[in-house]
Amino acid sequence: MNSTTDSSQRVVRIGAGAGYSGDRIEPALELAEKGDIDYLVFECLAERTIAIGQQARLADPAKGYDPLLAERMHAVLKTCAEKGIRIITNMGAANPRAAARRIREIAQEIGLKQLKIAAVSGDDVLDVLKRGNFTIEDNGQPVASLGDKLISANAYLGIAPIVEALEGGADVVVTGRVADPALVLAPLVHEFGWAADDWDKLGQGTLVGHLLECAGQITGGYFADPGKKDVAGLARLGFPIGEVSADGSVVITKVAGSGGQVTAQTCKEQLLYEIHDPRSYFTPDVVADFSQVQIAEIGPDRVAVSGGRGRPRTATLKTTLGYRDSFIGEGQISYAGPGARARAQLALDIVRERLQLTGVQADELRFDLIGINAICGDEMSAAGAAHEPFEVRARVAGRTAGMKEAVRIGNEVETLYTNGPAGGGGATKSAREVIAVLSMLLPRELVDTSVHFEEI
Repeated sequence: MNSTTDSSQRVVRIGAGAGYSGDRIEPALELAEKGDIDYLVFECLAERTIAIGQQARLADPAKGYDPLLAERMHAVLKTCAEKGIRIITNMGAANPRAAARRIREIAQEIGLKQLKIAAVSGDDVLDVLKRGNFTIEDNGQPVASLGDKLISANAYLGIAPIVEALEGGADVVVTGRVADPALVLAPLVHEFGWAADDWDKLGQGTLVGHLLECAGQITGGYFADPGKKDVAGLARLGFPIGEVSADGSVVITKVAGSGGQVTAQTCKEQLLYEIHDPRSYFTPDVVADFSQVQIAEIGPDRVAVSGGRGRPRTATLKTTLGYRDSFIGEGQISYAGPGARARAQLALDIVRERLQLTGVQADELRFDLIGINAICGDEMSAAGAAHEPFEVRARVAGRTAGMKEAVRIGNEVETLYTNGPAGGGGATKSAREVIAVLSMLLPRELVDTSVHFEEI
């Protein structure tokens, strides 16, 4: 490892092993095997993901964590244990303690003799909300207005319980809902001993976490645009490493020989990703200020980033409410060859009329020609049309109050096989429940966190 006994000279190397729940697994193993890292971080939790996890936990108390947790741990756990790499992840989702137990089982399966796993809990605040009178930020309505539709409420935790777990000797820390940058900021606070009110250090550490949290985005994945921003080796994209010094300054790099690239431009794009106001990036630990950040290329695939600052944290924590919103039914069918667009349009017209004739109740309906107007709409698509397409896919989607009505939408599209225009093929249909999210602000003193250890 690159850590030294002199804290002022210490460099902590943190690898980003995932940027979302379904991310590739091989780059994380590459980081563990070849990255010479101290920490491997898996950021896998989107806002709606945790509500879906809550549904899974309600159906089975042993579930509710990330569905790829076991596969990821089987891939990297042994290597990390052998090299002394500590793992931090939010793959606990709606059930961190069950996730920790599963990691312990995997460690035993692969023959590890000693491992300490910490589960961070406390983000689940559903019971707190049920006892109080709180307001939804998005619409000003009381939380109670959701009634039985409300299935989850998770506050964004900060670094404190993760730091506690690391100081307790955890080799693996698994959390539920925490702020994404906290997964990186916590080990920096642990390693360098930053004070809880050293706002500029916390702001710079949050900057490091924000740069690393989306994994392959900063190494060219989301960045690539052929002919304008060409990136080589995307099929073997390397995930980033942050080499962090005691003052919080960082060099972003990747494993030598891996695909992708780390440049000032890739770092600048990630810096601005999902940031509303660079001067006021609110997290549970600090209000970070990225407005004075300095970015410089110091070598091939090596970019130095500094200048993050911070102000005192807020008195409230963002809390995500997951609720049962509606159902979506969808059907698709393709047409190709001469007159493909006209036949696809006729297909949409037929389904539109059929839904009216059969009395399908939908709150919202869409009739799209994929590749023509499904994203940009009719006006922009007409302005940019240069030729008649040779293949078109018709799509009908509707939002309904119940599953039965949603199913009927896809069924009507499927009947175009024999009741619609000539040459339709490749029909698909689906119906699913929609889990939506809303936000509120919860006083942080109402949130109690805890750390539970599993050991072998």
